[in-house]
Amino acid sequence: MSALTVLKKNKDYKNVYSRGKSVADRHLVLYFLANNSSDCRLGFTVSRKIGNAVKRNRIRRLFKEACRINKEQFTGGYDIVLLARRHNESLKYRQVEESLLKLLKKVFIR
Repeated sequence: MSALTVLKKNKDYKNVYSRGKSVADRHLVLYFLANNSSDCRLGFTVSRKIGNAVKRNRIRRLFKEACRINKEQFTGGYDIVLLARRHNESLKYRQVEESLLKLLKKVFIR
């Protein structure tokens, strides 16, 4: 199993957005780009168009928890950015987890 680390630099996010590919569903968009390491690096983005800071941070925490619990589903060697879609202020954990697993299957099982 690969280690999960966090994307921190703006240039890393921009690189994933511009050069990577994406898959999406109703609740989130998953951008992915192969990197040259055995680690899987994750980034989480919630637009300011979604609620206030409390709601955005709640969604970000849901993303992080879903990734932490399902970390064995991530294949090493990828940079992944999870982007929340609009009108998701009332998301439940189960919805986030189902969306994440569905999108990971699309990406890693082709």
